[in-house]
Amino acid sequence: QVQLVESGGGLVQAGGSLRLSCEASGIFFSINVMGWYRQAPGEQRELVASITNGGSTNYADSVKGRFTISRDNAKKTVYLQMNSLIPEDTAVYYCKADGVKYWSGGRLRTSTDDYWGQGTQVTVSS
Repeated sequence: QVQLVESGGGLVQAGGSLRLSCEASGIFFSINVMGWYRQAPGEQRELVASITNGGSTNYADSVKGRFTISRDNAKKTVYLQMNSLIPEDTAVYYCKADGVKYWSGGRLRTSTDDYWGQGTQVTVSS
C-alpha cells in the first residue's frame, strides 16, 4: 500500500549538515506517524526521530538539539535536518510509516503493517 523512498544521504565531515527526505507513495489516505531510524554496523536499529500527523515530535537523546524532523503532508514527505554531525551518526538511515489509513469497503481503516524504506547511507568523517 505504501512505498517509501529515502534520499539525501552521503559523506560529510564532522560538524557538517545533511538533509534527508523520505517520500511516500501508494494508495492511502494518511499516515499517522513517520519516523527516521538508523542502524550502524553491528548495532541494532534505533529510533532517531518521529513525527505525528499533527506535528508532535520525538527525538532520541543522542540527537536532541542537532536534528530536526518535519513533514509536509501535501507532498507526503518527511524530512530530517541533521546538523553538527559527528562520526557516531554514521549509519544507514531508514524511513518508517506507522498507522497508515486507507479506504476499504466504504470505511476508513488503519493498517496494522509497518512500512520501511530501503535506507540511505550517512557517513560522517572525523
